[in-house]
Amino acid sequence: MLCTTSKNPRIATRVFDFLVQYRHKMVNKDDNGGEALELFLKIGLDERTAQNAVVNSKVTSNLTAVIREAGVEDGCDKSVGNLLYMVATKYPANALKHRPFLSHYIVSSKIKNTNQLDKALPYLSNIGPESLKVDDFEEACGVGVEVTVEEIKMAVEDVINENKEAILAQRYRINAGNLYGQVRKHHPWADAKVVKEIVDVKLFELLGEKTAADEEKPVKKKKEKPPKVEEKVVAASAPPLEDTNPFLIFPEPGENNQVHTEIFFSDGSIWRPHNSKEKLEKHLKATGSKVYTRFPPEPNGYLHIGHAKALFVSFGLAQERNGCCYLRYDDTNPEAEKQEYIDHIQDIVHWMGWKPFKITYSSDYFQELYDLAVELIKRGRAYVDHQTPEEIKEYREKKLDSPWRNRPITESLKLFDEMRRGMIDEGKATLRMKQDMQSDNYNMYDLIAYRIKFTPHPHTGDKWCIYPSYDYTHCIVDSLENITHSLCTLEFESRRASYYWLLESLDIYLPYVWEYSRLNVTNTVMSKRKLNRLVREKWVDGWDDPRLMTLAGLRRRGVSSDAINTFVRGVGITRSDNSMIRLDRLEYYIREEMNKTAPRTMVVLNPLKVVLTNLDASATMELDAKIWPDAQEGDSSSFYKVPFTKVVYIEKSDFRMKDSKDYYGLAPGKTVLLRYAFPIKCTEVIFGDDKETVIELHAEYDPTKSVKPKGVLHWVAEPSPGVDPFKVEVRLFDKLFLSENPSELDDWLPDLNSKSKEVIPEAYATSNLEKAKFGDKFQFERMGYFSVDQDSTADKIIFNRTVTLRDSYAKVANK
Repeated sequence: MLCTTSKNPRIATRVFDFLVQYRHKMVNKDDNGGEALELFLKIGLDERTAQNAVVNSKVTSNLTAVIREAGVEDGCDKSVGNLLYMVATKYPANALKHRPFLSHYIVSSKIKNTNQLDKALPYLSNIGPESLKVDDFEEACGVGVEVTVEEIKMAVEDVINENKEAILAQRYRINAGNLYGQVRKHHPWADAKVVKEIVDVKLFELLGEKTAADEEKPVKKKKEKPPKVEEKVVAASAPPLEDTNPFLIFPEPGENNQVHTEIFFSDGSIWRPHNSKEKLEKHLKATGSKVYTRFPPEPNGYLHIGHAKALFVSFGLAQERNGCCYLRYDDTNPEAEKQEYIDHIQDIVHWMGWKPFKITYSSDYFQELYDLAVELIKRGRAYVDHQTPEEIKEYREKKLDSPWRNRPITESLKLFDEMRRGMIDEGKATLRMKQDMQSDNYNMYDLIAYRIKFTPHPHTGDKWCIYPSYDYTHCIVDSLENITHSLCTLEFESRRASYYWLLESLDIYLPYVWEYSRLNVTNTVMSKRKLNRLVREKWVDGWDDPRLMTLAGLRRRGVSSDAINTFVRGVGITRSDNSMIRLDRLEYYIREEMNKTAPRTMVVLNPLKVVLTNLDASATMELDAKIWPDAQEGDSSSFYKVPFTKVVYIEKSDFRMKDSKDYYGLAPGKTVLLRYAFPIKCTEVIFGDDKETVIELHAEYDPTKSVKPKGVLHWVAEPSPGVDPFKVEVRLFDKLFLSENPSELDDWLPDLNSKSKEVIPEAYATSNLEKAKFGDKFQFERMGYFSVDQDSTADKIIFNRTVTLRDSYAKVANK
């Protein structure tokens, strides 16, 4: 069953609370669920957070383990409990051995705020099991650092003086949060509450009591002043740029021998990957000392907005450094790959504004990859294995060697050749790398390099019946293509050890590897597996459904590549992997661009007939309506003509029977202004047979415009007596999922929003839309921004709502 909710935020909150309580009751049918909830409440979590934790099995398991490690099963202070909850939900998986250590620091109040914890998590994720130095850890997290009130006051004084001119100009409209942040830069471990109190006191001493003008401080002014990222105008042919350069974090080619994060192996040794002088010189000669990057998507689905960030990082770095970026298809799994996906990826990369240096395929290197696999066997670093997938999983979990791990090299060479020639059945043998089965890194447990698949390949046909794995292929092709910067998202960080192990084992060039955070957006899913299911089971209308965060879906919805690139640049390139970007933020950037580029028009989605009783039926006036809000009189290109006749149509939602002070629409006896036309006063209401449904209004218009009502409505008139206005189909889209993070739900499909798509088959539009064509964009006044859909025909034009007029992100950002 699909969940629904109201557009009213209070009702939506009640509905959400009801659903949480319902699911909580269902969980409590199991005694373990009840015990977990009781345990979470003991450590001071508020009831709603505790209930949400119980619903999520992963969070329940992690939080229970953290509480036990901390030894607070009988309860603890609320501040301690909230920090333990952060540990349970954000702790990096590759540093689990350090978690009890961190929990002890929290319980003992050595780490007592989120700022310290935010420093502790990445520190521990990069430290090996044998190399934790307590002094270094405490220094990195500010343990024991006490910042006095006097020190805070001195820092505040400095910050106030530095910003005095802006404070006096903006008064209490100044962004106080920015001032707090500047103080925290001086003293990162200062108590945030004390910082706020002292800054507020200093502001009061400087500005005095708030004036009436200060109290008016409104969202409007902040809405009108966009962040820096939007202020710079860029040509449509290239991705937008801003003053802040996000690519300064990357080294130049040839500097990548000493900058790698340390990687630890089971014996405590540290991996510091670097190239010999000879290898580095050969690499730099091949690249001309230029930056070489690659964008390596697997052609097993359509690209989504997360890939927009990957495109921006890889292509953007190459563009910034005057280098080269490959578009490389990671096509090593022929069962899931299609030519449709290959064509789509190339099309989208071009649409996003990026031009590949070369288009290559991993399959272009199948022969080289095979030859290097043979070399790996000869070096004693790979072997042919006959374990089933289930057995491999079991042995890896137990850190046990495969029975065939130490078979003779000659035997593995013979069997691998038989695999290549199709003499061994599918599933009966694999080639595995002989890595480190005792490592603390799961991705060093003898990963599979080759498997048998009697499946034709979309690029190489039936030439091969063995295919290399991602873990084997990716790093080698990076090396063969002389990639200087191998950039990927953080979930691949634990594979970095395997990446370098294989290149070092083959004694070939090692690129610089750096991982960055994924781009996660609320109210959607971006797992290709989940997207594939939505498409396959027809929960959506294909990969380019405008409700999806696929780039094809966004394009069809009317979003431009410039808006997406500006959004990605605004998000930035970081290694913080716990952020979820609100959908409102993306909509803000879309709205900012369309506000400047979309001409205005009037469309009535749900028409209500209004008969102007004091206007002759044969009378038709032609009025000027603005295409652009700043249109000047005499500039005909900035206006379009609209007829004004005896019968006009307004939105049904713009009329109600009972008026009120906060209502700006039409009501019996009330006057409103028809935009670009005249004031009208409702004189009579015509009901349907049920005596309740309003089917028509009678009104009188004021040709003198002597009345100046506060309400302004959009409208559409009959072009001539008895002739309906021009009709268009309008599709309204909303969030696809009700929850902000549906991927965390064990059962995510029921979270689909049943009201995510509404089709209005016959909306009334002004005649200037009759010639609109696919891709054209407009602002429907008071309704939002719309784009002509590809389903449009000569007989019917279809509009997709790209985004509403409501600028919710600006409000959220300025709270």
